[in-house]
Amino acid sequence: MINFAQVGNDLYTGKRSIEFIKRQKTWYAISAVLIVLALVGIFVKGLNFGIEFSGGSEFRVQGVSNSQGYEEKAQSAIASAGIEGNVVTTIVGQDTVRVQSEAAADRTDEASTALAQQFGVDKGAVSASLIGPSWGQSVSQQAIRGLIVFLVIVTGVMALYFRTWKMAVSGLVALLHDLVITVGIYALFGFEITPSSMIGFLTILGYSLYDTVVVFDKVRENTADAFRTKRMTYSAAANLAVNQTLVRSINTTVVALLPIAAVLFVGFTLLGPGTLLDLSLALFIGIAVGAYSSIFIATPLLVDLRRNEPAVRELDKYVARHGAQRGAAAASGVAEPAYVGADATGAAADGGADSAVDGAPRPVHKYAQAGPRNQPKRAPKSRR
Repeated sequence: MINFAQVGNDLYTGKRSIEFIKRQKTWYAISAVLIVLALVGIFVKGLNFGIEFSGGSEFRVQGVSNSQGYEEKAQSAIASAGIEGNVVTTIVGQDTVRVQSEAAADRTDEASTALAQQFGVDKGAVSASLIGPSWGQSVSQQAIRGLIVFLVIVTGVMALYFRTWKMAVSGLVALLHDLVITVGIYALFGFEITPSSMIGFLTILGYSLYDTVVVFDKVRENTADAFRTKRMTYSAAANLAVNQTLVRSINTTVVALLPIAAVLFVGFTLLGPGTLLDLSLALFIGIAVGAYSSIFIATPLLVDLRRNEPAVRELDKYVARHGAQRGAAAASGVAEPAYVGADATGAAADGGADSAVDGAPRPVHKYAQAGPRNQPKRAPKSRR
């Protein structure tokens, strides 16, 4: 039986490691396939916008005892009232049928009467509402405006917090990655997009950003330590950060998805279409995709963006050179020299006497003390 606590501890300490950075081309390829499928769904199949965006009439028939053949009954009733166009019929709750059609205008009363007759209920059990497309257009414009403002603010805050625009760009790409795939899944499966779905799309960006910032914070900590001690390359330090935050990311995602999955189950089986179902569906898809991008896309992309920086290249060369020297020394049985630049205590970080003039670490005798002057220890005073 797998001991998940031990696995998490091994990932954090580096005893075990998953190569997220070295396999970045695999993750990019998977994301590229998902994005292509999403774009095909969006631009070829098209999005299924709800009546709030397209406008039309909605009828709700309550108290339906027998819902068998409800789609045919609804279409027959709407056609008999002289209303043309597509008719979308769904079951809401246990005994309510929702019928959406083109704007009924002055034929609303005739459609209500025909629906009551088809479903065998009183005319008072049929409610009708007319929705104009202008309201949906206003919601879409506000959502797009809010998305643009959100992305601009997030980019600026991340650039200031992490003190590098490359982290901000990596986080922004991860956010757009999540949004495109989520909307594409809606298009491919024909899920209806409602104002509640739009709210869900904006909400998942916050979840995705939260995961990405947590991983990036650990990346910054590890890479700063790598530059100081010179014991690890930049990519290795970043990979260690992803491994250290992996269990936390999975736990957070699972804890968030479980209650949303419960709401989805109740919505699909009992409540039917509605605000709660639309919102929970968008959140479920978006949080799952956001967890993937935080682990497999954001950090590998950051490493690729910084790979050619002079400081990163110099660090990689230093670690490769002295790592080879230590390996050769170990193979020949010769004790390897201690390098101040790679000492865990960072003895030469202050640029003291043990630092070389050109900035490269200078070999120190293995019996020398760590410190700026390498003074011998004082003998303890004799007891009287």
